[in-house]
Amino acid sequence: MPDKNIFKKYFMHHRNVFFQIGIFIFSCILVCLAIGISIRFGASNLTYQQIWDGVFHYDGENFEHVILHELRFPRAIAALLVGAALGVAGAIMQGITRNALASPSIMGITAGASFFVAIAYAIQDQPSFYQLIAASFVGAGLSTALVFGLTAVSRGGISPIKLALAGAAMTALLNSLSTAIGLKFDIAKDISYWYAGGLHTIQPMHIQIAFPFVIIGIILAIILSRSISVLNLGEDVAKGLGQRTNRIRVLCTIAVLLLTGAAVSIAGMIGFVELVVPHIVRALVGVDYRWIIPMSAVFGGTLLLFADIVARVVNRPFETPVGAITALIGVPFFLYFARKDGRSLSCKD
Repeated sequence: MPDKNIFKKYFMHHRNVFFQIGIFIFSCILVCLAIGISIRFGASNLTYQQIWDGVFHYDGENFEHVILHELRFPRAIAALLVGAALGVAGAIMQGITRNALASPSIMGITAGASFFVAIAYAIQDQPSFYQLIAASFVGAGLSTALVFGLTAVSRGGISPIKLALAGAAMTALLNSLSTAIGLKFDIAKDISYWYAGGLHTIQPMHIQIAFPFVIIGIILAIILSRSISVLNLGEDVAKGLGQRTNRIRVLCTIAVLLLTGAAVSIAGMIGFVELVVPHIVRALVGVDYRWIIPMSAVFGGTLLLFADIVARVVNRPFETPVGAITALIGVPFFLYFARKDGRSLSCKD
């Protein structure tokens, strides 16, 4: 008969893994719950019977069934997709920069994507979604290059505080230029959606186009997760362990651009998800990015699903921009970390 002490020792040795698996299972259950609530509640609530009939006995002439398939399902999937993309993008940036304040919105990447979307509207009256997503990727890439380039050539090189300051300055500049473009070309109403951030205009086509970019970005992040964990220990340690740090950063940046560009093209500037989620995940599963990356995807999707639910029901039948809801959550986090001393800006824990 097996010795009970063997099982006890095995459990104690792997208790962190069991806890992490438990958190992952719980978070997946939470995602399913959030999707169910998102489908049911909105400007007009659907009953469980209507949802059941709409899924298994679809009738194209039934108004509730049309709402379910054309609005509720795409919106829930989009919220999950965008939240996952932003959560993973934030985790990657905080890992490779060792900066607790690093995120696509604070580092100017989101603002760059939205700036080029504004340019697309100024050049063409009604740009297609393909043009908007291309503009979003180009803007995210150029903004990233500018922030890291300006910081790298400064005295002392790249540091967490310099990246945060350069990103904040770039965000302010690009937002001002976008506003000027909106006023000059009379497209302020068109681009206001991107700045408010929301999912009310989601169509199935948007998800079909953006889905591959998000999936590729997340898969690339998972492949790089072990290298990100090593890089998070410090440049010298990573090089000593044989890591090609420059190549890792380039690949991580590509993943961030794919995720951020796709997210902005779908939902506009939804901030603070990418800042808050990695911190919550690190507090739960530790500092191993092999866990942080997938958990950030799950928690990011869950957070945005619940934020979108609140945005729909808090002022029915009108909608509150979901970016405002995420800001209410994220601003206290940002202020908390901004108040702490410079040593706490590192994510090495």
